[in-house]
Amino acid sequence: MAELTKNLHILLDPANRPAFAAHERIWSNHRYVYAVVSRRSGGISIGVNLNPNKVCNFDCIYCSVDRRIPAPLESNSPMDPALLETELERMLTLVRSGEIFRLEPFAGIAAELRRLNDVAFSGDGEPTTCPQFPRCCRVAAGVLERAGMAHVKIVVITNATMFRRPGVREALAFLDAHQGEIWAKLDAGTPEYYQLVDRTGIALEKVLANILWCARLRPTVIQTLLLRVRSEPPPESEITAYIRRLGDIIRGGGRIKLVQLYTVARRPAEAYAAALAPEQLLAVAARLRNAMPALAVEVYP
Repeated sequence: MAELTKNLHILLDPANRPAFAAHERIWSNHRYVYAVVSRRSGGISIGVNLNPNKVCNFDCIYCSVDRRIPAPLESNSPMDPALLETELERMLTLVRSGEIFRLEPFAGIAAELRRLNDVAFSGDGEPTTCPQFPRCCRVAAGVLERAGMAHVKIVVITNATMFRRPGVREALAFLDAHQGEIWAKLDAGTPEYYQLVDRTGIALEKVLANILWCARLRPTVIQTLLLRVRSEPPPESEITAYIRRLGDIIRGGGRIKLVQLYTVARRPAEAYAAALAPEQLLAVAARLRNAMPALAVEVYP
């Protein structure tokens, strides 16, 4: 259990909570680039929002994006990779210089969090739905390389629905050679619970097939948000089915680098979606480790 709780003192420290909860994707006059203190990254994550228009093929009940409020009209303009490049360079300078730690909510965070962990494609929708996604991956890699920071990870936080697109596959292959890491969403083990939580017309089996394809080619992080729905935690049968799905990926030749178990940290789209207690997340982690002792699991309350 010690491996599962080694960072809980940082995650549960009240001084860090405002920064963890503040994940606004608006920064100054930027259109695409922002910065957050990420629980899962354990530091500063420079975010890239390719969907300021809020386009997403999921409608998760826990999402902090309120799709009932229309996106600003200017967000519907065509994606501008040159502007993305300028904003990334500006944000990278702000973080590297330490100036960001003079600003809220970064000023009061723990010393362990004062580091740049990654550039992450994560925004108001599914990043791989953006037609310019492959080009944007190259832009991010180029900015890091010119800054002498080619060692910094480029993370794609994805629902794994678009992996069959040739352009997306080419982009992931490019990232394999540029410190890329794929964080694929899997929030459920059964189709019924998947629809309850993620609310999409895309079948769970398609997502699972895509994750298996991805994990056969590269070690893949599985990101799983567990929550209470109308005060009820996931039923035991659902956790059992979820663990079986992870086992199927491994038995199918997929490499799972890490399983991230986390819960609601910001105001969700639906008021009936609420956080699990830390001990509930740890209990699921313990079940995972019992079923698959070699599997790396981290918990983020």
